[in-house]
Amino acid sequence: MTISSTAIIAITKQGITIARKIGQNMGNVQIYVPAKHKDLGNDVTWFKEQTGDIVACLFKKYDALICIFSLGAVIRLIAPVMASKKSDPAVLVIDDKANFVISALSGHLGGANELARKVSSFFPDSRPVITTAADVNETIAVDLIGREFGWEIELDQNVTRVSALMVNEEKIGLYQDAGQRDWWNKPKLPKNITNVTNIKDLKSHQFKGCLIISDRIVSDREITEKSVIYRPKNLVIGIGLHWTTSKQRIESAIKSVLDNHDLSWKSIGAMASVDRGAPVKGLQEFSRHYNIPIQVFDKNKLNEVKVPNPSEMVLRYEGTASVSEASALLASQGNLIIPKQKFPPDLTVAVAQKIY
Repeated sequence: MTISSTAIIAITKQGITIARKIGQNMGNVQIYVPAKHKDLGNDVTWFKEQTGDIVACLFKKYDALICIFSLGAVIRLIAPVMASKKSDPAVLVIDDKANFVISALSGHLGGANELARKVSSFFPDSRPVITTAADVNETIAVDLIGREFGWEIELDQNVTRVSALMVNEEKIGLYQDAGQRDWWNKPKLPKNITNVTNIKDLKSHQFKGCLIISDRIVSDREITEKSVIYRPKNLVIGIGLHWTTSKQRIESAIKSVLDNHDLSWKSIGAMASVDRGAPVKGLQEFSRHYNIPIQVFDKNKLNEVKVPNPSEMVLRYEGTASVSEASALLASQGNLIIPKQKFPPDLTVAVAQKIY
């Protein structure tokens, strides 16, 4: 999760000083302090409510909370409003001397661990306190792989089990055939990880768990039952269509093409088409519904792309010999992996794959 909004709660005068220093270094934070400490500063929201009520409100409003008071008090205050590690904000706890910056909640998914390291760097004698096993053992955080690239996790029910295997240094197989290769930013993989080049090798009983980074459908249950699958956003769908082509028709055609070629819908990163001078309603509706961006290209630019299946008819009507194949290639800057598929009378679909 990207932290875009942060609230700092301080309840002592020294805490206010710490909060202001954090605000000066970070920017885009809001500081909350009990009104009894009110001074001339206009950089603080002075509240009269009970601290517990303020914390509960801010917990639901912000991506991150930084609490400058005791860990025990923070735990008691946030316990009633905690819901899930997938939705709870990052929570940091800082003592009144800023000696320790504790990642207290949502260390991985919420970004508290990273935030703790950042905040502690603002104070010369401060130390971040991080207790999540993956960080302590300097191994792979299974729930964070590819997050910075927008990858989606499939089979997330296996995350907890594979994470435990990871920190206990059990043998884990890794297979990757798509997506960015620099997701692990250290020179070597942990010693318990074995990279395989054939996905069938993951069936080996030596692997207690597996990590799969792919845009391909994995249907072998012997593999999927012990795997976490990551879906890089590396597929670009090129679309040739009419003004009247509906969202439902686009959706059905893309699903048919991907299913027939064993590709994952979750790996769609973008749509591409010709610039008609105005949005095509069905394509816009599809884009909004699935939160998939659209790239459009001038017909002259499309005409410069060499494609396997140019069309004289498309050239007459669109001013370019190719829409779906050419736009997919331009948007992906990669390889065409599925040539133009026709869905008469008003739709063609092609798929390209980004190269990293």
